[in-house]
Amino acid sequence: MRRRRAVAAAGAVSAGLLVLSGCEKPTPVATVTVGRSSVSSEAVCYNDGKALDAASLTKCAKNAGDIESIKVDQDETVRFGVDPKIADSGWTILVNGRQFTEASKKTYRTIPGSAFFNSQYGTQGDTNTVSIQMGTNPAKGLWSFKLKKA
Repeated sequence: MRRRRAVAAAGAVSAGLLVLSGCEKPTPVATVTVGRSSVSSEAVCYNDGKALDAASLTKCAKNAGDIESIKVDQDETVRFGVDPKIADSGWTILVNGRQFTEASKKTYRTIPGSAFFNSQYGTQGDTNTVSIQMGTNPAKGLWSFKLKKA
């Protein structure tokens, strides 16, 4: 009886390790924080830090599917945090597919919430898609979030 349990336990551990070895390596993570709320996401488009062509990026951006969303009060600050791997390659913030900031190699940035719902910046409306693009020319990854006007 003891031997059967030991064999069954060893089999379960082996099966678990086999399943884990088949998992893909997770992508670096990007986070958006507003007040006490935050959302994090892995990349919607990433090729282990290698360059992506324009067609791949466009396809990924259109097929982003369910992306994390967060409510933004215009008087609050929106904080962007990225994994050091993203920062090392440089990153920019895109709003609705258009470049919104200059490239940065820092792991953290802040932008006033009002900037995301202002016609002066081409970001009017109640919901905008904000993307973090790793690398500038060429791009190496894309993380997307929905900012909803509170």
